[in-house]
Amino acid sequence: EGVAVFKRDKNGDLSRINSVNIDGMRGCFLSTDVDGKYLYVAGYHDGKVTVVHTHKDGRLGSLMDGVFHTGLGSVAERNFRPHVNCVRPTPDNKYLCAVDNGIDQVKIYGFDSEKGKISQVDAVRCELESAPRQFVFSKDGRFFYLMYQLKNAIDVYSYEYEEGERVPKIEKLQTISSTDTPAGELTAACTIRMSPDDRYLFCSNAGDETVSMYKRDEKTGLLEQMCCLPISGEYPKDIAIFPDDRHLASINHESDSITFFKIDYEKGLLIMSSTEIKCNEPNSCVIVKVSD
Repeated sequence: EGVAVFKRDKNGDLSRINSVNIDGMRGCFLSTDVDGKYLYVAGYHDGKVTVVHTHKDGRLGSLMDGVFHTGLGSVAERNFRPHVNCVRPTPDNKYLCAVDNGIDQVKIYGFDSEKGKISQVDAVRCELESAPRQFVFSKDGRFFYLMYQLKNAIDVYSYEYEEGERVPKIEKLQTISSTDTPAGELTAACTIRMSPDDRYLFCSNAGDETVSMYKRDEKTGLLEQMCCLPISGEYPKDIAIFPDDRHLASINHESDSITFFKIDYEKGLLIMSSTEIKCNEPNSCVIVKVSD
Protein backbone atom coordinates (compact mmCIF):
# COMPACT_ATOMS: atom_id res chain seq x y z
CA GLU A 1 0.00 0.00 0.00
CA GLY A 2 2.97 2.36 -0.22
CA VAL A 3 3.01 4.66 2.83
CA ALA A 4 0.27 5.49 5.34
CA VAL A 5 -0.28 8.29 7.85
CA PHE A 6 -1.99 8.01 11.24
CA LYS A 7 -3.29 10.57 13.71
CA ARG A 8 -2.11 10.15 17.29
CA ASP A 9 -4.47 11.27 20.08
CA LYS A 10 -3.62 12.41 23.62
CA ASN A 11 -3.66 8.80 24.87
CA GLY A 12 -1.27 7.59 22.16
CA ASP A 13 -3.94 5.71 20.20
CA LEU A 14 -3.70 5.78 16.39
CA SER A 15 -6.35 6.31 13.73
CA ARG A 16 -5.59 5.92 10.04
CA ILE A 17 -5.93 9.04 7.87
CA ASN A 18 -4.93 7.84 4.39
CA SER A 19 -2.24 6.12 2.32
CA VAL A 20 -0.62 6.68 -1.08
CA ASN A 21 1.15 4.41 -3.53
CA ILE A 22 4.87 5.16 -3.98
CA ASP A 23 5.10 3.54 -7.42
CA GLY A 24 7.78 1.15 -6.26
CA MET A 25 8.57 -1.75 -3.95
CA ARG A 26 8.28 -1.64 -0.16
CA GLY A 27 9.79 1.31 1.66
CA CYS A 28 11.98 0.66 4.71
CA PHE A 29 12.62 4.13 6.17
CA LEU A 30 10.62 7.37 6.46
CA SER A 31 11.50 10.96 7.30
CA THR A 32 10.05 14.42 6.70
CA ASP A 33 11.60 17.72 5.75
CA VAL A 34 12.14 20.37 8.43
CA ASP A 35 8.76 22.02 7.73
CA GLY A 36 6.81 18.75 7.51
CA LYS A 37 5.74 19.61 3.97
CA TYR A 38 7.25 16.52 2.33
CA LEU A 39 7.67 12.87 3.25
CA TYR A 40 10.80 11.02 2.09
CA VAL A 41 10.80 7.25 1.55
CA ALA A 42 13.84 4.97 1.29
CA GLY A 43 13.32 1.88 -0.88
CA TYR A 44 15.55 -1.03 0.10
CA HIS A 45 14.47 -3.60 -2.51
CA ASP A 46 14.40 -1.31 -5.57
CA GLY A 47 16.99 1.30 -4.53
CA LYS A 48 14.54 4.16 -4.88
CA VAL A 49 14.19 7.53 -3.15
CA THR A 50 10.62 8.86 -3.22
CA VAL A 51 9.24 12.29 -2.34
CA VAL A 52 5.57 12.59 -1.28
CA HIS A 53 3.73 15.86 -0.65
CA THR A 54 1.88 16.21 2.67
CA HIS A 55 -1.10 18.45 3.47
CA LYS A 56 -1.49 20.71 6.50
CA ASP A 57 -4.29 18.52 7.86
CA GLY A 58 -1.93 15.52 7.90
CA ARG A 59 -3.11 13.78 4.73
CA LEU A 60 -0.57 12.40 2.30
CA GLY A 61 -0.88 13.94 -1.16
CA SER A 62 0.78 13.53 -4.53
CA LEU A 63 3.94 11.65 -5.37
CA MET A 64 6.26 14.52 -6.32
CA ASP A 65 9.47 12.76 -7.40
CA GLY A 66 11.24 9.43 -7.44
CA VAL A 67 14.85 8.53 -8.25
CA PHE A 68 16.23 5.02 -8.72
CA HIS A 69 19.86 4.49 -7.77
CA THR A 70 22.03 2.63 -10.28
CA GLY A 71 25.32 0.80 -10.12
CA LEU A 72 26.83 -2.38 -8.72
CA GLY A 73 28.27 -2.98 -5.29
CA SER A 74 31.19 -5.17 -4.32
CA VAL A 75 29.49 -7.80 -2.16
CA ALA A 76 27.59 -10.71 -3.71
CA GLU A 77 23.99 -11.57 -2.88
CA ARG A 78 22.37 -8.82 -0.76
CA ASN A 79 24.91 -6.05 -1.35
CA PHE A 80 25.44 -6.33 -5.07
CA ARG A 81 22.97 -3.66 -6.22
CA PRO A 82 21.38 -0.47 -4.86
CA HIS A 83 19.58 -0.71 -1.52
CA VAL A 84 18.52 2.62 -0.01
CA ASN A 85 18.45 2.09 3.76
CA CYS A 86 18.04 5.57 5.17
CA VAL A 87 17.02 8.98 3.82
CA ARG A 88 17.04 12.23 5.80
CA PRO A 89 17.19 15.96 5.02
CA THR A 90 20.05 18.10 6.29
CA PRO A 91 18.94 20.25 9.27
CA ASP A 92 19.17 23.40 7.12
CA ASN A 93 16.67 21.77 4.70
CA LYS A 94 19.00 22.43 1.76
CA TYR A 95 19.80 18.82 0.84
CA LEU A 96 18.48 15.30 1.07
CA CYS A 97 20.94 12.54 2.00
CA ALA A 98 20.27 8.93 0.94
CA VAL A 99 22.37 6.07 2.36
CA ASP A 100 22.82 3.26 -0.15
CA ASN A 101 23.79 0.02 1.58
CA GLY A 102 24.42 -1.84 -1.68
CA ILE A 103 26.74 0.49 -3.58
CA ASP A 104 28.58 1.94 -0.56
CA GLN A 105 27.57 5.56 -1.04
CA VAL A 106 25.64 8.40 0.56
CA LYS A 107 24.09 10.34 -2.28
CA ILE A 108 23.54 14.06 -1.70
CA TYR A 109 20.53 15.57 -3.46
CA GLY A 110 19.69 19.21 -3.88
CA PHE A 111 16.04 19.76 -2.99
CA ASP A 112 13.64 22.21 -4.65
CA SER A 113 11.07 22.84 -1.91
CA GLU A 114 8.76 24.68 -4.30
CA LYS A 115 8.49 21.86 -6.84
CA GLY A 116 9.26 18.92 -4.55
CA LYS A 117 12.03 17.72 -6.88
CA ILE A 118 15.46 16.29 -6.09
CA SER A 119 18.66 16.23 -8.16
CA GLN A 120 22.01 14.72 -7.19
CA VAL A 121 24.80 17.23 -6.53
CA ASP A 122 27.40 15.13 -4.71
CA ALA A 123 28.10 11.79 -3.00
CA VAL A 124 30.08 10.50 -0.04
CA ARG A 125 31.89 7.44 -1.38
CA CYS A 126 32.47 4.95 1.40
CA GLU A 127 34.94 2.11 1.74
CA LEU A 128 34.08 -0.86 -0.49
CA GLU A 129 32.11 -3.60 1.26
CA SER A 130 31.49 -1.33 4.27
CA ALA A 131 27.69 -1.25 3.70
CA PRO A 132 26.63 2.13 5.14
CA ARG A 133 23.24 1.71 6.81
CA GLN A 134 22.06 4.74 8.82
CA PHE A 135 23.09 8.24 9.82
CA VAL A 136 21.97 10.96 12.21
CA PHE A 137 22.74 14.68 12.40
CA SER A 138 23.53 16.62 15.54
CA LYS A 139 20.82 19.15 16.41
CA ASP A 140 23.07 22.09 15.58
CA GLY A 141 23.58 20.66 12.07
CA ARG A 142 27.39 20.80 12.29
CA PHE A 143 28.07 17.04 12.40
CA PHE A 144 26.61 13.79 11.18
CA TYR A 145 27.30 10.21 12.21
CA LEU A 146 27.29 7.42 9.61
CA MET A 147 27.07 3.79 10.75
CA TYR A 148 28.32 0.84 8.66
CA GLN A 149 26.61 -2.54 8.81
CA LEU A 150 29.52 -4.69 7.57
CA LYS A 151 32.47 -2.51 8.55
CA ASN A 152 31.09 -2.37 12.12
CA ALA A 153 32.12 1.24 12.53
CA ILE A 154 30.78 4.77 12.88
CA ASP A 155 32.28 7.65 10.90
CA VAL A 156 32.02 11.20 12.20
CA TYR A 157 31.68 13.93 9.56
CA SER A 158 31.55 17.69 9.76
CA TYR A 159 28.92 19.46 7.66
CA GLU A 160 28.95 23.06 6.46
CA TYR A 161 26.82 24.93 3.95
CA GLU A 162 27.62 28.37 2.58
CA GLU A 163 24.91 30.37 0.87
CA GLY A 164 25.27 30.31 -2.89
CA GLU A 165 27.37 27.15 -3.01
CA ARG A 166 26.08 24.20 -5.04
CA VAL A 167 27.43 21.49 -2.75
CA PRO A 168 27.98 21.36 1.01
CA LYS A 169 31.42 20.96 2.58
CA ILE A 170 31.71 17.51 4.18
CA GLU A 171 34.85 16.29 5.97
CA LYS A 172 35.53 13.02 7.79
CA LEU A 173 36.80 13.60 11.34
CA GLN A 174 36.86 10.19 13.04
CA THR A 175 36.24 6.46 12.62
CA ILE A 176 35.30 4.48 15.73
CA SER A 177 34.25 0.85 16.15
CA SER A 178 30.58 0.06 16.75
CA THR A 179 31.41 -2.95 18.97
CA ASP A 180 34.07 -4.52 21.16
CA THR A 181 33.91 -7.79 19.20
CA PRO A 182 37.22 -8.53 17.40
CA ALA A 183 37.34 -8.02 13.62
CA GLY A 184 36.52 -11.11 11.57
CA GLU A 185 33.74 -12.40 13.81
CA LEU A 186 30.16 -12.37 12.52
CA THR A 187 28.74 -9.08 13.75
CA ALA A 188 26.59 -6.45 12.02
CA ALA A 189 25.81 -2.93 13.23
CA CYS A 190 22.04 -2.37 13.13
CA THR A 191 20.98 1.13 14.12
CA ILE A 192 22.15 4.35 15.75
CA ARG A 193 20.21 6.78 17.92
CA MET A 194 21.08 10.11 19.54
CA SER A 195 20.00 10.85 23.11
CA PRO A 196 17.33 13.59 23.40
CA ASP A 197 19.90 16.02 24.87
CA ASP A 198 22.29 15.34 21.93
CA ARG A 199 25.19 14.49 24.26
CA TYR A 200 25.28 10.70 23.72
CA LEU A 201 25.06 8.29 20.80
CA PHE A 202 23.91 4.66 20.90
CA CYS A 203 24.53 1.85 18.41
CA SER A 204 23.09 -1.69 18.41
CA ASN A 205 24.93 -4.72 17.04
CA ALA A 206 23.62 -8.10 15.90
CA GLY A 207 25.80 -11.18 16.27
CA ASP A 208 27.32 -10.23 19.61
CA GLU A 209 23.85 -8.83 20.59
CA THR A 210 25.08 -5.61 22.18
CA VAL A 211 24.45 -1.89 22.44
CA SER A 212 27.37 0.52 22.52
CA MET A 213 27.13 3.94 24.18
CA TYR A 214 29.31 6.92 23.25
CA LYS A 215 29.85 10.32 24.80
CA ARG A 216 29.77 13.09 22.20
CA ASP A 217 31.93 16.20 22.35
CA GLU A 218 29.51 18.93 21.35
CA LYS A 219 32.31 21.27 20.20
CA THR A 220 34.37 18.86 18.09
CA GLY A 221 31.69 16.26 17.31
CA LEU A 222 34.06 13.42 18.25
CA LEU A 223 32.90 10.25 20.02
CA GLU A 224 34.29 8.40 23.04
CA GLN A 225 32.99 4.88 23.74
CA MET A 226 31.66 4.42 27.28
CA CYS A 227 30.47 0.81 27.14
CA CYS A 228 29.41 -2.09 24.90
CA LEU A 229 26.99 -4.37 26.77
CA PRO A 230 24.60 -7.28 25.99
CA ILE A 231 20.89 -6.61 25.47
CA SER A 232 19.49 -10.02 26.59
CA GLY A 233 17.96 -10.68 23.19
CA GLU A 234 18.81 -11.57 19.61
CA TYR A 235 19.24 -9.19 16.64
CA PRO A 236 18.63 -5.73 18.19
CA LYS A 237 17.30 -4.32 14.94
CA ASP A 238 16.38 -1.01 16.55
CA ILE A 239 16.79 0.88 19.81
CA ALA A 240 14.70 3.70 21.24
CA ILE A 241 15.51 6.24 23.94
CA PHE A 242 12.70 7.20 26.30
CA PRO A 243 11.73 10.90 26.56
CA ASP A 244 13.15 11.00 30.11
CA ASP A 245 16.60 10.43 28.53
CA ARG A 246 17.36 7.82 31.23
CA HIS A 247 15.97 4.58 29.76
CA LEU A 248 16.49 2.57 26.59
CA ALA A 249 14.47 -0.10 24.78
CA SER A 250 16.14 -2.73 22.59
CA ILE A 251 13.95 -4.06 19.76
CA ASN A 252 15.05 -7.67 19.36
CA HIS A 253 13.85 -9.05 16.02
CA GLU A 254 15.01 -12.67 16.25
CA SER A 255 14.08 -13.32 19.90
CA ASP A 256 10.61 -11.73 19.52
CA SER A 257 11.19 -9.38 22.42
CA ILE A 258 11.73 -5.84 23.66
CA THR A 259 14.14 -5.47 26.58
CA PHE A 260 14.53 -2.37 28.76
CA PHE A 261 17.54 -0.73 30.40
CA LYS A 262 18.30 2.15 32.71
CA ILE A 263 21.09 4.35 31.36
CA ASP A 264 23.75 5.29 33.90
CA TYR A 265 25.65 8.07 32.13
CA GLU A 266 27.95 8.71 35.10
CA LYS A 267 29.25 5.14 35.29
CA GLY A 268 28.83 4.32 31.59
CA LEU A 269 26.44 1.40 32.12
CA LEU A 270 23.20 -0.05 30.78
CA ILE A 271 21.30 -1.79 33.60
CA MET A 272 18.36 -4.08 32.82
CA SER A 273 15.38 -2.44 34.48
CA SER A 274 12.15 -4.25 33.59
CA THR A 275 10.59 -7.49 32.42
CA GLU A 276 10.88 -8.01 28.68
CA ILE A 277 7.85 -7.65 26.42
CA LYS A 278 7.20 -10.46 23.94
CA CYS A 279 6.08 -9.51 20.43
CA ASN A 280 6.30 -11.06 16.98
CA GLU A 281 9.45 -10.07 15.04
CA PRO A 282 9.61 -6.38 16.08
CA ASN A 283 11.28 -4.25 13.45
CA SER A 284 11.46 -0.63 14.61
CA CYS A 285 10.18 1.57 17.41
CA VAL A 286 9.58 5.21 18.30
CA ILE A 287 8.75 6.23 21.88
CA VAL A 288 6.85 9.51 22.34
CA LYS A 289 5.55 11.34 25.37
CA VAL A 290 1.75 11.60 25.50
CA SER A 291 -0.36 14.21 27.27
CA ASP A 292 -0.99 13.89 31.01
